[in-house]
Amino acid sequence: MAREQAPVRAAALIWQTRLASISELQREDSPSPEVWKRIENLVSAEREQQRMAAARTDAATAASAKDSWWQSLSLWRGLTAAAALATVAAIVVGVQRHTELGIQLGGQIAALQTRLQAAPQIEYVAVLQDDKAAASVLVTFDPKTNRLTLKRVGGYQEASDKSLQLWAVPPAGGPRSLGVMGGEPVMRLPASEGDIRAVPTLAISLEPRGGAPAGSGPTGPVLFTGALLQTTP
Repeated sequence: MAREQAPVRAAALIWQTRLASISELQREDSPSPEVWKRIENLVSAEREQQRMAAARTDAATAASAKDSWWQSLSLWRGLTAAAALATVAAIVVGVQRHTELGIQLGGQIAALQTRLQAAPQIEYVAVLQDDKAAASVLVTFDPKTNRLTLKRVGGYQEASDKSLQLWAVPPAGGPRSLGVMGGEPVMRLPASEGDIRAVPTLAISLEPRGGAPAGSGPTGPVLFTGALLQTTP
C-alpha cells in the first residue's frame, strides 16, 4: 500500500520519526547515595529483627533452666519492645522511600508532558515524488510554529551551484515560492497557514544557486511533485 498510495507513505514516515524519539524521553540515571543508605538501613533493620528473634529463642531456653518466670517475662518484654522499635524504623524508612519515588515519578511525568506539548502538531503533509514515483522529500506543516519542515527521504543531491526551491501550486494562477532549500537533510521554512490552505499540490524545481528571481515562477525543471493533504478536518 505504501508503494502505491502517497498518504500511507506519509503516515509511515511521520510515525517512524515520532517513535524514534521515544527512547530520548527517559535518560539513564544512577541512584543517589541517599537511596543506597536507605536500602542499607532496611537491610540492617531486617538483620536486627533476625538477631533479636534468635536472642528470644536463646533467652527462652535459658530462662526455662535458670531464671524465674518473672525474669523471663522481663526479657521477653524488652525484646518485644526492641523488635517493635526496629519494625517502626523500617516502616518509616519504607514510607520515606515511597514518598521520594512518588516525587521523582511526578517530576518525570511533568517532564514528559512538557516534551509532548512541545512536539510538533502536523496539520498538512505531502510526499513529493520524482517522475518514477519514488519518494524524495517529506513536507509537513506545524500551525503552532508556522513552519514547514522538509525532510529528504531520497538520495537526490543537487550540484553545488544549484538550489532546490519549494513551490505552492494553487488551483488557479501561477506557482508561489515557499522558500529555497539548503543541502541539509532536514530544513524548516517559515510559512503561514494561509500560504498553503487550499493548495492541492506542492512542487520542487531545480534552480540556480539561491533560487529563481523574485516574482518569477520556476525557471528550471520541476523534479518532485506531490499532493498536499490536510491531516485534521
